Amino acid sequence: MSNLSPTIKSIQDVMRQDAGINGDAQRIEQMVWLLFLKVFDALEEELELTRDAYRSPIPENLRWRNWAADPEGITGDVLLDFVNNELFPKLKSLAADPVRNPRGWVVRGVFEDANNFMKSGQLLRQVINKLAGIDFNRQADRHQFNDLYEKILRDLQSAGNAGEFYTPRAVTQFMVDMVNPQLGERVLDPATGTGGFLVCAIEHLRKQVRNTEHEALLQTSILGVEKKQLPHLLCVTNLMLHGIEVPSNVRHDNTLARPLRDYTPAERVDVVLTNPPFGGIEEPGIEAGFPADVRTKETADLFLVLIKHILKANGRAALVLPDGTLFGEGVKTRIKEQLLTECDLHTIVRLPNGVFAPYTGIKTNLLFFTKGRPTQAIWYYEHPYPPGAKSYNKTKPIRIEEFDVEKAWWGSEADGFAARVENERAWRVSIDAIRAAGFNLDQKNPHAAEAVSHDPDELLRDYARLQAEAQALRDQLKAILAESLGARS
Repeated sequence: MSNLSPTIKSIQDVMRQDAGINGDAQRIEQMVWLLFLKVFDALEEELELTRDAYRSPIPENLRWRNWAADPEGITGDVLLDFVNNELFPKLKSLAADPVRNPRGWVVRGVFEDANNFMKSGQLLRQVINKLAGIDFNRQADRHQFNDLYEKILRDLQSAGNAGEFYTPRAVTQFMVDMVNPQLGERVLDPATGTGGFLVCAIEHLRKQVRNTEHEALLQTSILGVEKKQLPHLLCVTNLMLHGIEVPSNVRHDNTLARPLRDYTPAERVDVVLTNPPFGGIEEPGIEAGFPADVRTKETADLFLVLIKHILKANGRAALVLPDGTLFGEGVKTRIKEQLLTECDLHTIVRLPNGVFAPYTGIKTNLLFFTKGRPTQAIWYYEHPYPPGAKSYNKTKPIRIEEFDVEKAWWGSEADGFAARVENERAWRVSIDAIRAAGFNLDQKNPHAAEAVSHDPDELLRDYARLQAEAQALRDQLKAILAESLGARS
């Protein structure tokens, strides 16, 4: 159907008329909880055809087909009263657990912190009727909606802080391709956001599916945790659209709130793919669940400790981290030392500015490591802008084709990446050099011409270093003067 894009746009136009909705993030949240119920109902239609004993976890009068599907159905104050005082309270309090009633568990998790923002029942009915025109049981509609869903996620970038939930598709695709998850492996994103890494992993694994047993294996292989309500809702809907029948393994929770010692060997995973929130500070007490020598309130650092811990022996990880983690000192140094001792951090791909614009201008890196053997050396690869470009932006984002050069250079982990060679973009740094640098992973490209940096973060770092050196000289002079005055007296 070619009318899906105008349908979504017209829905947003209707919402703009409603006094209860303020801004893009609320518009998207409003649209997605409605979409979730419609998608859930469409999947239930399929299950009713294929399973004789299928029973919905949603009470009959609350199912989409029984209150929303009829364009002449309830509207105005009656619709508003139903949504606010019956639909939401009952879905938030569904009696469900992840084992006996996983579908009900998913529904309750989606709605526990969700809100109906709309204040006009007439406008809400208009939105519902427009959504009714999308048929999720038609493969063409579902396929096209997947593309449209990607656009909705990209729109979040301009919706204030909601932009933190979106990692460019090219980056997630490259990371999944290089880690290469295999059917039967458990794949986790401990900070799922809207599910970009998990969707890429599903598409990667589905190419390996040959029969119903393989598909059943895939259904249980995808794991995730997301702290915030809106991205969790987006993620669960996204996974259902990509064929995960019951995404009950994607929890609405804070991964970091669980003490590391509580993880059992059975909970370890084969693959971690994630872009943990950076620049964030965790609430007081969260760090108490981590070993004393690596306690910190900084979110990205805690995720690095968690990922290292939760991987199985020979498990593989790829994650996005900011420059600050690479050169940071103090607790960051201890975390990096432990990572290099317990894991083989074999590759760091250094991304240029603007990959995550407009959400952040912070320079980021892709770290790839395997647990169970110490790092002997780290290979760095400096990802360039495409020819003629000086930055990325919303209209010209990073593209998967740009990673073809890295893919050709990558080689095989089985032979220790023996085929890799240094070039103007790639260089190798030994563990001895990293240790001598105090575990500073911010290693510059030795083949690049020395350029004057205008990066504000880099200029501020240089300024702070010079200030520290100047203060050290002042302290030395004071000590010398004090000593000489003491000797005279």
